[in-house]
Amino acid sequence: MAVVSEDPVREWILSEGNATQITRISPVGGGCINRASHYDTDAGSFFVKTNRSIGPSMFEGEALGLGAMFETGTIRVPKPFKFGPLPTGGSYIIMEFIEFGSRRSNQSVLGRKLAEMHKAGKSEKGFGFEVNNTVGSTPQINTWSSDWIQFYGEHRLGYQLQLALDQYGDSTIYEKGQRLVKSMGPFFDNVVIEPCLLHGDLWSGNISSDKNGEPVILDPACYYGHSEAEFGMSWCAGFGGSFYSSYFEVMPKQPGFEKRKDLYMLYHYLNHYNLFGSGYRSSAMSIIDDYLRMLKA
Repeated sequence: MAVVSEDPVREWILSEGNATQITRISPVGGGCINRASHYDTDAGSFFVKTNRSIGPSMFEGEALGLGAMFETGTIRVPKPFKFGPLPTGGSYIIMEFIEFGSRRSNQSVLGRKLAEMHKAGKSEKGFGFEVNNTVGSTPQINTWSSDWIQFYGEHRLGYQLQLALDQYGDSTIYEKGQRLVKSMGPFFDNVVIEPCLLHGDLWSGNISSDKNGEPVILDPACYYGHSEAEFGMSWCAGFGGSFYSSYFEVMPKQPGFEKRKDLYMLYHYLNHYNLFGSGYRSSAMSIIDDYLRMLKA
């Protein structure tokens, strides 16, 4: 059995991180699930997240997602270096420290770079990801599938609907939601859907810019899916007209895009309902009811 170092973060920084001295450790605010720190060393800076109660599988998902996005060579993301267990329980991840700039990223550049990532990040295995991961703190099932409608219905909408039933006993949203899942196929008629690498949780809190003004995206919930699913959090991402026009120059808009937009938002509204409570239920229910009316289902 492998022995876990007393301080695996320090050990890695002073060996594989090529540092001989850690000069300062500063807390970084902003996260609500993990504790974040900025490590200054004589070999540069590192960003470290720790969680005292969750094992390394969560950070494995983040590291693999960041690594996959980094490998596309498109939009800037922190390069992941190492993740693992902490000796007292919990886990850690070490990644590149990016100094953020004072202004928001240029919307047009963000749209183009995101589209370039979607175009470059392809999978021959279909829809899914190498491991299950989390969206917020909710498990996200990424079992490979060759059928996008089945994948999205079962592992995205279906999973959240089951969670609402188990957590709140909400049979109304579950039953209506399942009716939608079973009848949503026509919204994908005449659409070619290729598995694209998605960030998976793209809202304003996960979008920044470096000191040169280049967009940076972080805290992913990556998987390979329909490119349009990336806009599922657009209700709190602040994407403007220049973002979409630049995006669609690289990844052309597909027929029926507007009709599918709320279908992709529904996943995240359901997740917010399951994470944060009834304040998000009406938004999710309204989307389901609108689609059922449209489908006469």
